[in-house]
Amino acid sequence: MMPTIDATTAILSARALAKTYRADGTEAQALRGVDLALAPGEFVAVMGPSGCGKSTLLHLLGGLDRPTSGEIVLAGQRVDGLNEARWAKLRRRQVGFMFQLFNLVGNLTVADNVELPALLAGFSVGEARRRREALLEELGIADKAGVVPTQLSGGQQQRVALARALINRPAILLADEPTGNLDTQATREVLALLSRRHGQGQTILLVTHDARVASVADRVISMRDGRIVDDTPLAAGADDGRLLASLIRLEA
Repeated sequence: MMPTIDATTAILSARALAKTYRADGTEAQALRGVDLALAPGEFVAVMGPSGCGKSTLLHLLGGLDRPTSGEIVLAGQRVDGLNEARWAKLRRRQVGFMFQLFNLVGNLTVADNVELPALLAGFSVGEARRRREALLEELGIADKAGVVPTQLSGGQQQRVALARALINRPAILLADEPTGNLDTQATREVLALLSRRHGQGQTILLVTHDARVASVADRVISMRDGRIVDDTPLAAGADDGRLLASLIRLEA
């Protein structure tokens, strides 16, 4: 079942999105005409086997890569044709990223890692500090502000990455396998934080291979061979066993 979302009111949408990689005279189609729309405040998970195009889709939607063809509209602005400078400016204000490997700057403290995007976006030092302090307090790591990432557990590092992604209050949070390097307890903690943010109105698009991670979303998109093959809303309060079985079938 494909939910219908009005593209004119979507916070993020794509139409006929395609990506072809070329190397050594050969071509590989990573995406094949993807249509997608996210409503403001929606939490959507993207699942599928390795190589199906789910991370490519996320990178295109966030401007980390460029589509071969198709359209992307973010917060009412068409963005697929923007140059890197304009995309970089837009990302700082509108898009937050979380990655599997955290991507924190190793020689900066937690405080500096979190504040850096705000400073790059033009916020004052005082405002960046106030936002950082509030986020670290909310995420339960205020006491780690002065340490470097290598002194933190994986779960703590991902909390720092979440704070960094949220500091500019982005229109959308893009998360690429954010629990992929975490143990079970840390995974639960990060998902609880994402769910709480979603409850506060944050729009989230999350790529995962884990059905249990996907089950916290409002909607699960399944991809295969560069295409969306299923797009299913998840009913609040649904039976967990049947839900997980359904998601595992989509992933297989």
